[in-house]
Amino acid sequence: MIIDEIEIRVRYGETDQMGVVHHGNYALYLEMARTEWLRSLGVSYKEMEAQGIMLPVISMSLNYKKSAFYDQVIKVKTILKKTPGVKIDFDFEITNQEGELLVLANTVLAFINMETKRPMKCPKYILDLIPE
Repeated sequence: MIIDEIEIRVRYGETDQMGVVHHGNYALYLEMARTEWLRSLGVSYKEMEAQGIMLPVISMSLNYKKSAFYDQVIKVKTILKKTPGVKIDFDFEITNQEGELLVLANTVLAFINMETKRPMKCPKYILDLIPE
């Protein structure tokens, strides 16, 4: 299991008139967390795309527990529980500054060959970076 955590300060434009984060912004927070999770391994989306690999989201679920508000610093914990194959499955926990659970989420992404537009296995160079 590999865990990474990032902090995000909620910006005004991500909230509604009551100062509550709009639900659609959580997808962006999850994307930021996944990108940083990969970067922590030494891999970037830009490098993968240059090598002809796309990583689109094929499934996303969010379970909202509490609201996040304008100017709060939230933490997004990204968890990889199993070795990726053709798909890579991430779990997320989003908490506020007090450590209260705000959101539980999951995304599944597929490794896609950009030339053929077909699914492919996780590249070996990424698997080699994931501890057993």
